[in-house]
Amino acid sequence: MVTVNEARPTAPTTPAHPAVLAGDEPADLRRIAEDLVTEAAEHLASLPRPWDERGGTGVATKSTPTDVVTASDHAVEVLIRERLGVLRPGDVVVGEEHGSTAGESRTVWLVDPIDGTVNFLYGMPWYAISVAAVRDGVSVAGAVMEPASGRLWSAAAGAGATCDGRPLRVSGATDVSLSLLGTGFSYRAERRERQVRMIGAMLPHVRDVRRAGVASLDLCAVAAGWVDAYLEHGLNWWDWAAAALIAQEAGALVRTPGPTGSVPPDDGLGADAVFAATPAIADELAALAREHGAAEV
Repeated sequence: MVTVNEARPTAPTTPAHPAVLAGDEPADLRRIAEDLVTEAAEHLASLPRPWDERGGTGVATKSTPTDVVTASDHAVEVLIRERLGVLRPGDVVVGEEHGSTAGESRTVWLVDPIDGTVNFLYGMPWYAISVAAVRDGVSVAGAVMEPASGRLWSAAAGAGATCDGRPLRVSGATDVSLSLLGTGFSYRAERRERQVRMIGAMLPHVRDVRRAGVASLDLCAVAAGWVDAYLEHGLNWWDWAAAALIAQEAGALVRTPGPTGSVPPDDGLGADAVFAATPAIADELAALAREHGAAEV
C-alpha cells in the first residue's frame, strides 16, 4: 500500500453530538449509526475537495493503481472511530482504512468512510459514508449517508428501512426481461474482464444494467425500488454491511458472503457474490447469473 504523502486531516476534538445514547437495542444502534454518518458528512464537507487538487499529494493507491484512497477517507474514519470511542467505549471497530481495533465485544462496528472513492476523487456526486453495527457476524443496524444529496438511509433488524425517515419498499418487478440490474466491477483487470463477460451475457435478458460505482448506494437503490436487483463479486464486508441490511429490511431477498467474507453454502453464484433482488424475480435472475458463469467470476 502506498502511503499518503501529506499529514492526514484530523477530526474535530469536540463532538458535535453529545453521547446521550446508552441503549443497546438495534433501534439505539441505528440512531448512533445515523448520527455518526451525518456528522461524518458534515466533516467531509469541511475538508479539501480532491477534484480541486488533481495531481496533489492527498491521494494514494491500495490493491491496484486504480484502487485509490484519499486523505479524506482517513480523516472521516478517524472521526467515526473517535466518536465510537465516546459513544460505545469497548466496542470493536473495523474500518476500511485503519483495520480492526483490538479486543472482543458483543457489538462490532463496520466503517466505510467513503464508498465510491474514485467517484469522489473525480468530483462525481455518487459516494457514501457507511456504518453498521454487527453481532455474531450479522448486521443488526446500519446507516448510509449520501453527502452530495443529503439522503440518509438506515435500518434496524426487524424494524424496516427508511430514507430520510420515509419507509422503503423494493419494486414490484415480476418480469426479469423488464428488470433493471445494478452491478459493479473489480479493481483487478483480469477479474473485471470476467465480470463484464457475465454481465454482457445477462444483458439481453434484462431491461438494462446500471453501474454507479458505489456498492452501498446500489443496495440502497434496490431498497428504494430504483433498481430491481444488484449483483457484484469481490466486495469487502464494510462495503455492504449497512446497505445489505437496508435492502433486506425493505423486502429484498439478499445473499452476502457472510461475516468477514466467510464462504456461504455453495449456491453457484460464487463465493464472494453479493446479490439482492425484489422477491418475485430473485430466483430467475440468480439462475440467469449462474447460467452465464457467476461461479467463475
